[in-house]
Amino acid sequence: MSHRRISALLAALLVSAVLVLPAHGARIKDIASFKGVRSNQLVGYGLVVGLNGTGDKRGSQFTIQSLYNMLERLGVRVDPSTLKPKNVAAVMVTTNMPVWSKPGSKLDVTVSSLGDADSLLGGILLMTPLKGVNGEVYALAQGSLTLGGFLAEGTAASAQKNTTTVGIIPGGATVERGVPFEFNRMSSVTINMNMADFSTTMQVVNTINRELGGGYATAKDISTVEVAVPAAFQGNLVPLMASLENLDVRPDGRARVVVDEKTGTVVVGQNVRLTKVAVAHGNLQIVITENFNVSQPEPFSQGQTAVTPETELAVREQNNRLILMEGATLRELVDGLNAMGATPRDLISILRTLRAAGALMADLEVI
Repeated sequence: MSHRRISALLAALLVSAVLVLPAHGARIKDIASFKGVRSNQLVGYGLVVGLNGTGDKRGSQFTIQSLYNMLERLGVRVDPSTLKPKNVAAVMVTTNMPVWSKPGSKLDVTVSSLGDADSLLGGILLMTPLKGVNGEVYALAQGSLTLGGFLAEGTAASAQKNTTTVGIIPGGATVERGVPFEFNRMSSVTINMNMADFSTTMQVVNTINRELGGGYATAKDISTVEVAVPAAFQGNLVPLMASLENLDVRPDGRARVVVDEKTGTVVVGQNVRLTKVAVAHGNLQIVITENFNVSQPEPFSQGQTAVTPETELAVREQNNRLILMEGATLRELVDGLNAMGATPRDLISILRTLRAAGALMADLEVI
């Protein structure tokens, strides 16, 4: 057999092997989260200084009070009425601290103007304590801001790109206290599904038990799976978590059609079906135009000048043929509606009518 024929045969076998490979689903890490492995939100109130006259105005009393309190703590006594905060801005500082953050770790922070400052460009955030929901300080933030825009103003014109009242400080916060969490001491792992579906949850349970070789996973409810830690992974959960989060499952869910009327966007789920139904869609358009003419009498006659209205009426009706749809799939539904020349706005009206007629086997959600 020639080398050319052997190469062609191998290529054909390779294509056949690819065609028969099962399609992969979604990884567990993409459709669920693990209890305890999460971020904690921190927030703080601070001052940004060094602004070139783009800070808060004199009406921002809380900025003046904050500036006065800061100077008071530094041993500087001033009269609050003499403070001009145009180079200072009151801001809120936020960040997310992962549960594995340790003292000394760096976090990115977002700084947002709280008052009426025009721009935070060139500002420096003074030391700001960041607190958790329990009121405890977990990190301290300080540093120069980075903005993704600019603002230039003149007497009669201005130019602005993006938002200039929000900035970030990469690595601007230092963790001072970690969240108590003994990861490797857990005797069980809880998986919280992002979607509430019995079929998908049972797929996760069966897949985990098949991978671990035992009945370690159980479904606690429609969206919660609890996995007992096998003896081989006691005290060393990282290999177990790495194995679990990469398992493939096929997410299932209710058939759904999502409609956004503001933008005319229609998203149809894969499992949407139609019962036997006939659809016809047409538009009735009536145009009324009013024209006003002037009736002028003959010279030296006894008549008077009068305004005579003239109305033009035009009626146009689009007459689309009736289309029969029965058990249509997603592609057949879209092809059928496109064959009718339906626009996104028309699709919204048609889908609502199908739902009202009981022919649309899906949940219709309008956002």
